[in-house]
Amino acid sequence: MSEILEIGKKAKAAVPQLSNMGSEKKNQALEVVAKMLIKHAQDILDANAFDIENARKNSMKEGLIDRLLLTEDRIQGMADGLRKVKGLEDPIGEVLSMKQRPNGLTIGKKRVPLGVVGIIYEARPNVTSDAFSLCFKTGNVVILKGGSDAINSNTAIVKCIRGALDSIGIQPDMIQLIEDTSRETAAEFMKMNEYVDVLIPRGGSGLIQAVVQNATVPVIETGTGNCHIYVDESADFNMALNIIFNAKTQRIGVCNACESLVIDESIIDEFMPLVKEKLETKKVEIRGDERALKAVPSIIQATDEDWGTEYLDYIISVKTVKNIDEAIAHINKYNTKHSEAIITKNYDNAQKFLNEIDAAAVYVNASTRFTDGEEFGFGAEIGISTQKLHARGPMGLEALTSIKYIIYGNGQIR
Repeated sequence: MSEILEIGKKAKAAVPQLSNMGSEKKNQALEVVAKMLIKHAQDILDANAFDIENARKNSMKEGLIDRLLLTEDRIQGMADGLRKVKGLEDPIGEVLSMKQRPNGLTIGKKRVPLGVVGIIYEARPNVTSDAFSLCFKTGNVVILKGGSDAINSNTAIVKCIRGALDSIGIQPDMIQLIEDTSRETAAEFMKMNEYVDVLIPRGGSGLIQAVVQNATVPVIETGTGNCHIYVDESADFNMALNIIFNAKTQRIGVCNACESLVIDESIIDEFMPLVKEKLETKKVEIRGDERALKAVPSIIQATDEDWGTEYLDYIISVKTVKNIDEAIAHINKYNTKHSEAIITKNYDNAQKFLNEIDAAAVYVNASTRFTDGEEFGFGAEIGISTQKLHARGPMGLEALTSIKYIIYGNGQIR
């Protein structure tokens, strides 16, 4: 049996213990893991240093290096995330409804774990602890397949988590890491229907599409973030500038960062120079259409490719539109169904934008950077789902559950 099939077999064998584990025991384990991460923080940082060194040798973009980098504060954040999940209500066992049929049967729905969750992700080692905490709290065994860029960090974190579980008598195979980072192993993992109940990819569009197109295991698609901010003719300029600056520059390597501005043509001449001045403080490169270039000749000419690009860099595109209908059409054509925002004082425009934009999260007068499980009150998140089946948007605990029908009778036959 291959190594990856052995991992699948161990994961499946661990399901009964975890799916039947009570909330108190799960919460105890999350606390022990949080303490263990802090205790072994230096070991994790040492491992991460190797990954960062290799990333720089391989000329990785600074935005992606920021995703890969661990610090003492970020490890503390990972531990805090575990404790936040510990403090959340356990959804497993919740009875969602109970109705009696005319024949006397009482039929209800109960929340249950998915089983074995596989997660394929790129250079974000904090995903390792986030994924564990959410899966563990919901009674799901997790198999992790990180990228080669973060293999040392992921190995150190998983070793720490497994040691914590083992120390309190919990089967360590509740979490396993596939250390072989080859594409062949990834392809085999995607077809492990016998052992894996669902796959969740987290990373760039190439990774996500590879999983969606090649997996035979059911996939929850998480999306890249070509996020837009539309500034309409009624917008408060100061508010718009502050939101754009935050959404673009607060952290460039994340999927909820703004990558494209859409600006009403009636304000482009007045507003565009202010955008240029504001973003220049962070040396953001602006790529605009002809109308934007006319307003600010010093920016770069955009191409059609720019409208659909997730830069993950200090670059932003600018599209000029005649009205809100043209803005909505442009955004729905080029977005990735992630997060979109409108800056406006017009109530009708706000409602139209909310109703007609096709995305998991749609904002009025706020930064797209809030699309995040913690910001939405879910604790850590497993990813941002951009599909429409089962889960959409930031995926917290409930997104990692299924339902089981429970039926009470008193001798009914059909």
